[in-house]
Amino acid sequence: MNKIDELIFRATKEIMVKFIEIGRVSPTGFHETFKAVYNTIQETVKQPEDTLEEENE
Repeated sequence: MNKIDELIFRATKEIMVKFIEIGRVSPTGFHETFKAVYNTIQETVKQPEDTLEEENE
C-alpha cells in the first residue's frame, strides 16, 4: 500500500467513525457505505489535475 492509498484509507476511516457516532451508518450498511466513501475520496484524490483546473474555472 503506498502513502496516498494509506491516507485515503485513514480519511475514510475517520469519516466512517463520525458517521457511526452520529447514527448515520448502521452495522448492516457499513460495508456498502465504506466502499462508497472510499471510492469517492480515491476518485477525488487521484483525479487528473487537468480536470481539477477545469472545475475551478
